[in-house]
Amino acid sequence: MAATAFVSGATGFIAQHIVKQLLEKGYNVVGSVRSESKGEKLKKNFGSNFSYEIVEDLETEGAFDKALKRHPEVTVFLHTASPVTAQAEDNEKDIILPAINGTVNVLKAIKSSAPQVKKVIITSSGVTQLDGVDLSSTASEDTWNSISYERAKEDGIAAYIGSKTFAEKAAVEFVETEKPNFAVSTIHPVLVIGPQAFDSEAKGQLNLSNTYVSGLLNLKASEGGELPQSDGIFVDVRDVAAAHLIAIEKPTNGLRVLVHSEGYSTQEFLNILNKNFPELNLIKGSPTENLVDNKYVGDVKSREYLGLNYIGLERSVVDTIKQFLEANK
Repeated sequence: MAATAFVSGATGFIAQHIVKQLLEKGYNVVGSVRSESKGEKLKKNFGSNFSYEIVEDLETEGAFDKALKRHPEVTVFLHTASPVTAQAEDNEKDIILPAINGTVNVLKAIKSSAPQVKKVIITSSGVTQLDGVDLSSTASEDTWNSISYERAKEDGIAAYIGSKTFAEKAAVEFVETEKPNFAVSTIHPVLVIGPQAFDSEAKGQLNLSNTYVSGLLNLKASEGGELPQSDGIFVDVRDVAAAHLIAIEKPTNGLRVLVHSEGYSTQEFLNILNKNFPELNLIKGSPTENLVDNKYVGDVKSREYLGLNYIGLERSVVDTIKQFLEANK
């Protein structure tokens, strides 16, 4: 009998790739969604080995208990649900607390209602391993972001960093105090780009992280304009999903696995777009300037542990934009 995995926040960008790869590996998958319409849409895309449970609010006490009790066949839980938004009316209420409370509610529900679950994988972020809000600082599995709760409430970027950091710390505290019979590990992707799991999901506006690339499509040569400067480290969404599956199948108790491919800059994004989509007639910027070292290695432990042959920057950008243009003809 095929193993069954539960994926919270199954409509998410990363989550859909996780579900897709789980199904391809022979798992049955139960996903949590916020509405029946979203669940039915996923079921249509994923097929008969996918089912869904409606969990309208992650913060509600006991939100996952009923869903887990209905599925005693679930043996692994992947928690991907967490708020990601560029704007919020109240950073604490809309971003920070839902991430913390949602994570704690999941862990409580598994302990009380799903004793057969032995492994929990939480989708965290590379920002929990950085220094405060300095996105250029060095991350590693052994470091923790020292951002304060008060600083996290000040703006959207800080709120996102705080939400991921505090949610992960809450998970660590839960394990230490509650001593559940399941192991918890965390996956920490850096900037995630890549195609949607299904072409239909690429219609309209892409998810927030992909706008780093798709936003450049508005910079037409005929209209001029300056290229926004940004650089960092990226990872393709398909590799992030693969990392979750590896974490299921390997011993990972307590591991904080940093997932990253290579460096990027907005100029490199633009160079790739102009090379592969010349018909878009985008600005050229300064093609030989503001480039980064694309042989970035970073945390060797994570790379050796995962053993992934990471998708490179050019393939990731081309796959993303090709799908986006086809979907929005």
